[in-house]
Amino acid sequence: MTEIEFEKEVIQKSYEKPVVVDFWASWCGPCRTLGPVIEQLALEQSARWDLVKVNTEDSSTIAKTYQIMSIPNVKLFYQGKPIAEFSGALPRQHILKWLEEHIPSPALKLLHQILEAEADQSVETTIQQLEDYIEVHPTIKEARVVLSEYVLYESPMKALSLIENIKLGDDFYERAEDLRVIANLMIRELSATSSVETSLDQARTALKHGLLEPGINHLIEAVGYDKHFANDLPRRSVVALFRIWGSQHELTKKYRRRFDMMLY
Repeated sequence: MTEIEFEKEVIQKSYEKPVVVDFWASWCGPCRTLGPVIEQLALEQSARWDLVKVNTEDSSTIAKTYQIMSIPNVKLFYQGKPIAEFSGALPRQHILKWLEEHIPSPALKLLHQILEAEADQSVETTIQQLEDYIEVHPTIKEARVVLSEYVLYESPMKALSLIENIKLGDDFYERAEDLRVIANLMIRELSATSSVETSLDQARTALKHGLLEPGINHLIEAVGYDKHFANDLPRRSVVALFRIWGSQHELTKKYRRRFDMMLY
């Protein structure tokens, strides 16, 4: 399989339906054991997901891209990226359990449809759609995390309540922890008696008004004044924002070096 074929049959197709990719090779004994099992399951569950088999001998570049260190390796692609995997020739019942745990449900697909439409509608519309969605699907934690991000600066208490039941071990725990850091920054009582508190207050005022660059600037200033203030709140807040925004966000790339320099 070529990289162009993989892009079409796996990456692009995974936006329409989940795609399970079986990385295998003809010389691999466990691969020959797993192959017929997963192929039969693909026939039985064809309405839920598609199967693509990738021979690592013929497609070494693809195998390297997805860090296939041993085979058989099975990855589940959804919305253009791998979201789950397992290695080895698992028994049929174990594979069924894995599929049940990781194949996105119709409810999750509906959530992603809402998120795909967000660029074409107002923030208020997206927030209302997410609130309506959570009323119907209160256990979908991804929806709670996404809505928490939307209301984080203006309604930090609401943001905290949305994610209060996301605990260690949950899929969205780290993301929820970053949101908790910023929410606690937004609600913390601060005085004007120190430079660090003044900078933190200026940062959260900027963030509340959607001024992200002044916000991160003031937070990094606070790190320079006292990075250990309130259990490392200035440092943790900068790290949390960088992770919420993502490594490719223009502000993360622009201010990461300055932040690193402030730490030493």
